Amino acid sequence: MKPSIYTRTGDKGRTRIGGGQAVEKNDARIDAFGEVDHINSWCGLVEASLIKDGHSEDIRKDLCTIQQFLFDCTSDLSIPNGHRDYKITGEHVTWLEGRIDHYDPELPEIMYFIIPGGSESASWLHVLRTETRNVERKIVTFMQAEPEQVNPSVLKFINRLSDYFFVVARLMNTRQGIEDVPYERSERVFHVSKEKRK
Repeated sequence: MKPSIYTRTGDKGRTRIGGGQAVEKNDARIDAFGEVDHINSWCGLVEASLIKDGHSEDIRKDLCTIQQFLFDCTSDLSIPNGHRDYKITGEHVTWLEGRIDHYDPELPEIMYFIIPGGSESASWLHVLRTETRNVERKIVTFMQAEPEQVNPSVLKFINRLSDYFFVVARLMNTRQGIEDVPYERSERVFHVSKEKRK
């Protein structure tokens, strides 16, 4: 007989994490990995929206990889420290940094904050960027509550992920010939790189 999708174990507001421990559904740990699941779903939506774009096959491929990594983040956040080895490592952070460095030469320099938007695909990626920042705050809250329970590589990965989404949002505008709109009252916050001065 096919097992039921519902178990009724959470009907009283509690759920079980790795190792069998029962916790409240609004526990900081649940909040943290639940928000990672949230951006994983956003990634799926954005990846699907890019199918019709025509300028983003490389980014779509990245997003499929990122979704796998986000599931690893969820797994690490849901398992008490010491229950098993963590899945996310510094190599995942390095991979994201490599993708950022790969795309950066395509981008025009910016010196000021920019307004999120431009093309539809860039706008979706900016939404994903801000949702990722929300996830980062949830993980920090969990880390403050239980500092020994958070894989530090997960926090680094999520931090770098929001940087990645910022870069590829700008990249989508650049590839479609749309200029980023600067925030009119921004002070200068970025500096021109030596490479791009040449």
